[in-house]
Amino acid sequence: MLQRQILHFLRPASRCASLPVPPRPCSSSSKHDPPPENESLVENLSIMGVDLPSARRRQPGVLRKLLTNEQGLALFLKSKGADQETVASIISRFPRSITRSCEHLEERWRLWRNVFKSDGEVVEILSRSPESFFRSSDNKNLEENIAFLMTLGITAKDLHRLLTTAPRTFSNSVELNKNMVEFLKSVCLRFDGKDPERFARTVISRNLYVFIRSTNRIRANVEFLCRSLRLSNAEALGLFQSHGAQILDVSHESLKKNLQSLRAKLGSLGCGEEDFKRMILNYSLVLFVSSQRLNEKLDCLMDGGIHVQQVVQKPKVLDFSIDCIRQRLRDLHRLGYDFQKSGIAVLDTSKKRFLAKLERLSSAENEDTRSLS
Repeated sequence: MLQRQILHFLRPASRCASLPVPPRPCSSSSKHDPPPENESLVENLSIMGVDLPSARRRQPGVLRKLLTNEQGLALFLKSKGADQETVASIISRFPRSITRSCEHLEERWRLWRNVFKSDGEVVEILSRSPESFFRSSDNKNLEENIAFLMTLGITAKDLHRLLTTAPRTFSNSVELNKNMVEFLKSVCLRFDGKDPERFARTVISRNLYVFIRSTNRIRANVEFLCRSLRLSNAEALGLFQSHGAQILDVSHESLKKNLQSLRAKLGSLGCGEEDFKRMILNYSLVLFVSSQRLNEKLDCLMDGGIHVQQVVQKPKVLDFSIDCIRQRLRDLHRLGYDFQKSGIAVLDTSKKRFLAKLERLSSAENEDTRSLS
């Protein structure tokens, strides 16, 4: 009998059919103890290949439920192209997925397919991030949020990114997301911007996490940066519509600490306030780097014969790990590279481009050696 049930479960299905799931008996427990796990459910998940320790660690309450839809979920996902291993992985990492009804799954898939091109694309996203699809159970709220963002002019590409990278955006009420958009518009108007809707779209596109932060945090960061850097309206608009959008949702205390530390470090290296401001306007993402790591990287560059003004002009070099910076400095010094003459742009390149540059420098050095001999 059990073998027939398993074979029936493994058959592919064209759609998610509602499967009758009889209540599974659960032994009684005292008032103070959580109910025991549903043995029938645990056995079924084990047969499906679910990583039970992972499921217990992530959402232990699910394994105590009497009514679940693991078979319906598996049949539904397989009908969309998922294999058994993918199904088991999804349940292992987001056990609450087995509590969704077949009707809910059908409707949610329809909404996602309004954004994504194919079932395969959705399956691939679920295999990477099951939370993005299963976290919220409110399909109506998802539909309203998608409609709202589309009326705002958010591109299909950015909708993809929001659904996969910041799915909590769609757990927010539409009103909460509207409040954030109105706040971003007000920031634009405060700095005499002429197109507040475009400003809001640009910030959202550059910082997908903006909807899952509070307006109070973003307001505090905007005011702090404007005050600390003494930004003009034009400078503020330029900063927040470019790389500066990505630091708007940073913890306010971290932002303050990192900015003050960078100011002090640059001051100790002979830079004034204008140099400090220029560095932030050139690449504000340096404020993501912790004060300790930033100081280590600056010291490494200074020890390597680079002038601090060169770093002010090309601060993206600080994005690289300190080990990478050290290795690149060694490689370039070995070939007699002159940073004062040739600049530091070579340090701010991909690994492929850097190696190609080393090869050209090495070839040029060999040519010079042959011409002298």
